Amino acid sequence: MFPEYRDLISQLKTEDAHFARLFDKHNELDQRIKNMESNIELATHTEVEVLKKEKLHLKDEIYAILRKKAA
Repeated sequence: MFPEYRDLISQLKTEDAHFARLFDKHNELDQRIKNMESNIELATHTEVEVLKKEKLHLKDEIYAILRKKAA
């Protein structure tokens, strides 16, 4: 996610607790969605869609922080 910000992401994960929580939550949701889509974890289509929307919201927040810090 956002390879152009790789160094900044590494820095923020150690220096900004809020950013680190957002980043970890995004990765956790990503893994859960993959597990659900692979039938490793049971879920309805609606549950998967809700998680995808939450993940997208987190990604938008992360991107906004990255753009602000990079400026």
